[in-house]
Amino acid sequence: MGNTTASLTADKSTTLFPKLKGQSLSYWLQGVRANPLLDHRTTENLPESADVVIIGSGMTGALTALTLLSSPNPPSSILMLEARELCSGATGRNAGHCKPDQWRGYTKHKGRVGKEQALKILANEQETFEKLVEYVRANTVDCDLWVGKTMDVAMTEEVAAQCAENFNQLREDGGKIDGVEWIQDREEARKRSRIPNAISAFSWDAASFYPWKVVAHMIERCLSFGNDRFNLQTWTTVKSVEPADDDLQMNSEDGRKWVVETDRGSTATDTVVFATNAYTAGLLSEFEGVIVPTPHLCDKVIPPPSFSGSHSLQNTYGILLPNDALFSINSRSSSDGIVLFGGSNPGISQFLKWVDEHPDERTNDGLSGIGSVTNAVKEFIDTGSGWSTQGWNLDAGPGQGPDYQWSGIMAITSDRLPMVGRVPGKDGLWICSAHNGHGMARIFTAAPGLVKLMQGGKWTDTGLPDCFQLTSERLERLKKRVAPPGQ
Repeated sequence: MGNTTASLTADKSTTLFPKLKGQSLSYWLQGVRANPLLDHRTTENLPESADVVIIGSGMTGALTALTLLSSPNPPSSILMLEARELCSGATGRNAGHCKPDQWRGYTKHKGRVGKEQALKILANEQETFEKLVEYVRANTVDCDLWVGKTMDVAMTEEVAAQCAENFNQLREDGGKIDGVEWIQDREEARKRSRIPNAISAFSWDAASFYPWKVVAHMIERCLSFGNDRFNLQTWTTVKSVEPADDDLQMNSEDGRKWVVETDRGSTATDTVVFATNAYTAGLLSEFEGVIVPTPHLCDKVIPPPSFSGSHSLQNTYGILLPNDALFSINSRSSSDGIVLFGGSNPGISQFLKWVDEHPDERTNDGLSGIGSVTNAVKEFIDTGSGWSTQGWNLDAGPGQGPDYQWSGIMAITSDRLPMVGRVPGKDGLWICSAHNGHGMARIFTAAPGLVKLMQGGKWTDTGLPDCFQLTSERLERLKKRVAPPGQ
């Protein structure tokens, strides 16, 4: 399996920062090692109380905090707790895509939640994409934003037929398809995609960007409200969230309902937001087996001269292969041109089988050097894509080719949908998690939707698909349909 532990430690100061299980450093985390937000602590000690405690500093936590603070009725104080570096979870470990699903997942969603909700899911992803791009442009966020055409490319006749069936069903059901171009002519698909072995392709608008920098921009805006309003504490692990005992409620000047216990002390609060994604079950036992942590891997590849400069790839891709295998490719064409390979590539099954046999590794994002996954990337470049006929030679020389691999933990549910809303039976506890590896195309509507609920709104006020709502009925249903590992 190759090396499955990273030698890196997160040990800036052995007295201030504890040595934790080594984490792999993603491409995004590697590029911000001098940013002081990584280990920011607004105050030396935790505040004794706060109106709202947000657990998690990824895009969900950051956008929830900023939306609350910017609202007409903001809380007087927010405490954000992060176990490690700022944005070092899934947001800081993905492949940098905001690729709204406009057709591919339709039939699967329809099979799980019905036609109406499936159509709403696709519409929501388009809205999320537009809101993220709008935020970056309106605030001039320096995050390598690229907006252009993404392409899903079918690589076999069988896959092309499945794609056609899916797309036609979406069209027959009245889905909005005017933004998606279906390229059925094989030669045209190969020309447009620059993949000589393509069978057919689909093209529509998407974005790639530097997700860590978007989160950092939101956190800086939150900090600008002042230390009394927003307090960020990195390297602070939450150990438990428990109801406050009667003595604490009577003695506390504002009678807080919950106590958030960390490795650095405790904070009393009335409201807790779990922006914890794959790590939710570690604090809320009712989500054990419902939100399943599932490691995935991303490979950084340096393209040769024949795919650089004016010859660099100008699209992002979903490479569609048999058995639902997928390469997600972000070519970063408007920035450094480095190509990032993620997704459930053909080599991932061997790795996930190993994870299934070692369940303690499900939340280990220090995994790296998994040969079966990198070898699948190499095989695609060398033979599967046809790029070798265009001059992509894996043996071109030092500094080119597969460079580094990192891991991230996805939160998988059996219905493949996020969980947004009140934690059933626990007044004051809220959740926006379980993004199923698709958070960049969901969070920019899901987090603001959660804030509307927290401030007294109804579900219809959120504008989110009904199937995203966490209810006691949905939770019980998911407990009976545990997701298969890695699916």
